[in-house]
Amino acid sequence: MDAQSRERADNIDPADQWVLNPDTGEYELLLSPSTPQSTVPGPRGNAPRGEGGAARRRAAAPQSGRGVPPQRRRGAPEEPLPGRRGRRPAKKKPKAKKALLWTGSGMAFILVAVSTAGYLYLKHLEGNVTTTDIGSAGKSGFSKDEAFNILIIGTDKRTGQGNEGYGDAGSAGHADTNILLHVSKDRTNATALSIPRDLVVNVPDCETTQSDGAKKVIPGTDDVRFNTSLGQDGRDPGCTMRTVKEVTGVEPDHFMMVDFNAVKTLTTAVDGVEVCLAHAVNDKDSHLKLPAGPSKVEGEQALAFVRTRHSWGNQGDLDRIKVQQQFMASLMRKMSSSDTLTSPTKLYKLAEAATKALTVDTGIGKVSTLKDIALELKKVPPKNISFMTVPVRDNPADGVFHKTVIVDSNAAPEVFDAIKNDVSFTAVKARERTEKAAVAARLKGTKSAASEVRVRILNGGAAAGSAQETLTWLQNEEGVTKSENGGNAPAALAKTTLEYAPDQAAQARRLAAIMGLPGSAMKPGKSVTNSQGLPTMTLTLGKDFQEAGEPLGASTKAPAVDKSTADKVNCAS
Repeated sequence: MDAQSRERADNIDPADQWVLNPDTGEYELLLSPSTPQSTVPGPRGNAPRGEGGAARRRAAAPQSGRGVPPQRRRGAPEEPLPGRRGRRPAKKKPKAKKALLWTGSGMAFILVAVSTAGYLYLKHLEGNVTTTDIGSAGKSGFSKDEAFNILIIGTDKRTGQGNEGYGDAGSAGHADTNILLHVSKDRTNATALSIPRDLVVNVPDCETTQSDGAKKVIPGTDDVRFNTSLGQDGRDPGCTMRTVKEVTGVEPDHFMMVDFNAVKTLTTAVDGVEVCLAHAVNDKDSHLKLPAGPSKVEGEQALAFVRTRHSWGNQGDLDRIKVQQQFMASLMRKMSSSDTLTSPTKLYKLAEAATKALTVDTGIGKVSTLKDIALELKKVPPKNISFMTVPVRDNPADGVFHKTVIVDSNAAPEVFDAIKNDVSFTAVKARERTEKAAVAARLKGTKSAASEVRVRILNGGAAAGSAQETLTWLQNEEGVTKSENGGNAPAALAKTTLEYAPDQAAQARRLAAIMGLPGSAMKPGKSVTNSQGLPTMTLTLGKDFQEAGEPLGASTKAPAVDKSTADKVNCAS
């Protein structure tokens, strides 16, 4: 029987064997001696200061060939060693405190082990994610304090088991499904804008990074389908991001790309996704067979659901986009449900499936960054996540056979501007109240005389000559004589702005009243220096500027569009 076994047999509390070593500050396990111990008392009084405890332990260490009295059992009176003065037994610490120390040490070890395992698992997940270097097409990092735009690309690449037979088996992976996800700066709302794969666009030149690290510029092409912005001629997701900016004016910060397999693995990880059909479907092309009403799909059946086209609406891609949006909303609800979030098994499966399914840019290639993005998106209430499609119309070049679409030049610019200006497509009441109060406060207060207003006028997207026209009008008709033409602004703006320093607020209110500027156009900031070296405000005429003297009714409301929200269940029709 070993020492520990004997101690248990002798009914000794294991916690009693853990004592604090004053030399190291750590707890050590001291077992009772199992071999004879010296009966000669150790030297007293000659141990260096601070080493008494250690010296006594060394003196008590087992030494061969010398006898010791039998070990004292619990409850037996302690007898003095022969040749040594009798001494009182050492005062023991309460058992409760010893047990706490024992438990605390164990918990500390467990916490270290868990944190180490968590780190290793995080690195494991990171190894699942595929990254692509898109150079200057995206941002190098992610900010939790700013609005952000992520381009989600679903490719038609036939990788993965069982996917070889779908459509073009040799596809390089084109941009088949595309969603520009905009998340507002205050996280009150988000917009998921679908871009049709058959939208006719101009794909710009784009620089790509080859496998050996070399850079190669892929020439752009005009009047082609949007889906060719990826895969065609070696184009990478950075080319698709540049195409999105070319079409919408909205610049994606990052991209996330998935293929057919992702739909199967993600839906399986959450034990299926609820969908609803307005009518029964038996599609011979996608092999989707579902009854009318609610159903749950996962794996192969889920992929068939998002691929089905001929069973919805006019059997075109635009109606399929609506069905895919409904599917994504349902998947989002399932992933964020308590049933998923409280199940370690489902979370593990979801983490594995999601990371293996993703290809992202190097700017968000770390799992910790992907987690941050997910947490920021989770702050947005589902009722304020809007799904919509780029406003389009049939391409007249197709004749009677409508195969492609073009951007609706009347309706689309308003949608693009709303996204660029971080405007919600849902009624975010708290935000509206805050904005209205801030706007009202900017317009209230004293106003300077027109002759005291000093302003520099820039053209930031208005018609050519607008800055000079406005200058002439202000000086000759409104008495704003301390004004000058500053030429073109560094960049075009969707909305006209008036930037001013705090001490120029009275001047800003006067100019706003003269020009009919809304409070939202007034931007507290800093002044600049005019041609005479004096501080001046900056009026930048944006694309919304019509002509001098016409009030600007800049709106913080988004245009009316055909949309759905992530909180509602819609039946595919």
